[in-house]
Amino acid sequence: MPGDITDPAHRAALVTAADELGGLDLLVNNAGVLGPSPLPTLAEFPLDRLREVFEVNVLAQLALTQQALPALVARAGSVVFVTSDAAVEPYPGWGGYGSAKAALEHIGRVLAVEAPELRVWVVDPGDLRTRMHQDAFPGEDISDRQLPEAVIPAYVKLVTERPESGRIRL
Repeated sequence: MPGDITDPAHRAALVTAADELGGLDLLVNNAGVLGPSPLPTLAEFPLDRLREVFEVNVLAQLALTQQALPALVARAGSVVFVTSDAAVEPYPGWGGYGSAKAALEHIGRVLAVEAPELRVWVVDPGDLRTRMHQDAFPGEDISDRQLPEAVIPAYVKLVTERPESGRIRL
């Protein structure tokens, strides 16, 4: 269901659709925005754009998780928060995006202890050849990064084997 994760009506429609399809077992929070490109330093980061980064990368994903939580808990489901190495490593220019992903990772860790009946994974898929990654490196060749579909088997293994909650690097 294409839509805007920051729209409360869209989030409600996603949860309703999952219920109508038989219930919610897995929520994958994969929404994300980079912010301005080229990546500015924190000293120059426009605060209105930082608000947008946090709205999409943190607040909207938490809001969707909150809405889905009763169904997920009832089914002992799983939650995936897709993150980045920028959440744990300080890279110049990545302060806005990285700080939002760090906040998302902490939300995932706290959710794991608050809802122990769930599996909650914070997943770093690695550097992938995506439009967002290209936007982070305007004019550079990022063809050495793997395509997003290359990590699908690792995601399948994760949700099939259901290891303990935690941070996972694919």
